[in-house]
Amino acid sequence: MSFDYFLYKGVRFSPGSYSEDVLNFAENEFQVLDDDVYIVTYPKSGTNWMIEILSLLKQGGDPSWCRNVPIWLRSPWYETKEGQSQIKDVTSPRVLTSHLPFHIFAKSFFTSKAKIIYVMRNPKDILVSLYHFAKILCLYKDPRNFQEFVEDFLQGNVLYGSWFDHIKGWMQMKDNSNFFTITYEELQQDLRGSVEKICKFLGKEYDDALIDAVVKHSSFQVMKENKMSNYSIMPQNFMDHTKGTFMRKGVIGDWKNHFTVAQSEYFDSVYEKKMKDLNMIFF
Repeated sequence: MSFDYFLYKGVRFSPGSYSEDVLNFAENEFQVLDDDVYIVTYPKSGTNWMIEILSLLKQGGDPSWCRNVPIWLRSPWYETKEGQSQIKDVTSPRVLTSHLPFHIFAKSFFTSKAKIIYVMRNPKDILVSLYHFAKILCLYKDPRNFQEFVEDFLQGNVLYGSWFDHIKGWMQMKDNSNFFTITYEELQQDLRGSVEKICKFLGKEYDDALIDAVVKHSSFQVMKENKMSNYSIMPQNFMDHTKGTFMRKGVIGDWKNHFTVAQSEYFDSVYEKKMKDLNMIFF
């Protein structure tokens, strides 16, 4: 895309869905409610999967809402122009979504009883998913080649900035009772157990029937076939469907099909340097 990212408090954003005023409102004026639940992620970490899971939980496992309302209206991104206009239609308890780093997140959250579910993923898989995603979504500059994108990702020269900074910022919250972390890999390997943990964190009553329904209706295949969840109805000027699909693979370890040995070793060396203070291993 032919645009330049702009900086807001050291983080890159693209014109169109973001502006200084919109971001300032999200950070300083947006009012968090005590019963809000926020899905917070770095892009391509499993955001929409978590929206689907929480949408199903909100409806007691009934998939009707997921089949009739677009996923971005069920849980709007509160830091975007579009999201801020959509939030008025979200019924309480609100489930809202954000990719914002810790230092820009709504200040009102930190004096509220609201909860955050923070989803993480192997950054090499994020990079690969983002590389393909950037080709179809208008908010990203179209990557010229994979090698250049690896460099941009590692330097934080992409929408929402550095993955490393995002993780390190939010991990300051890890011991708070209203902050829950889960990984994309955990969701993949044990979706049922993950949903049960999410229910416990939310203080939500659950039984086998509810868990069964959530697991069934939030599978990759079901979401891929649901036009309200697979982004196929997103307008062409916002998402170019001729260049790829939003629901691409939904797997662990696809990075091995893209990285050369040299690229992987380079990534590992940067990871080791930037994450040395955090005892977190993703790959």
